[in-house]
Amino acid sequence: MSFPWSDLPHDDPAWFKRGALYVPSGEGPTVWAAGDVYTIKARASQTNGAFGFIEATVPAGGGPPPHAHPDEEETFYLLSGELEFLDGEETFIAKAGDFVHIPRGVRHRFHNVANHAARMIFMFTPGGTESVIADHALPAVPGKEVPPIDEDQLARFAIMNQLAKTIPLPDLS
Repeated sequence: MSFPWSDLPHDDPAWFKRGALYVPSGEGPTVWAAGDVYTIKARASQTNGAFGFIEATVPAGGGPPPHAHPDEEETFYLLSGELEFLDGEETFIAKAGDFVHIPRGVRHRFHNVANHAARMIFMFTPGGTESVIADHALPAVPGKEVPPIDEDQLARFAIMNQLAKTIPLPDLS
């Protein structure tokens, strides 16, 4: 049985068109944001606006405050560790291998309540918020720990929230 992989004739120049986005391991802009380390793997400008993709390390105690994205959906896949997620007013623990999707406008956050760092990948659809994070968070310094949140970072968060149209919400948990 054959499977029709493409309608393009193999002698059509479009058959050989290139356009893959390839970001090797360890590459991509890396920043400190919300007490976490984020490496931006794909920006909306690289995916025709479809999505933004981030690799994250969330240290013990890390994670952003509760917020909502009115114009984007956010999707997470945990690679290692455990994170407590807020979904509206309920919380749950997501573990390695778990998938979490947050629709637009839903109050959420993730928080590492464990003793060890968690790793995950997440994406915004459509993309754009990842570029705000990449362009306005603190550039990460290799070999250094994420610094505690200070007044400078709070000012950067306010700028990021305004640019990303993120709605920061009071922590009611």
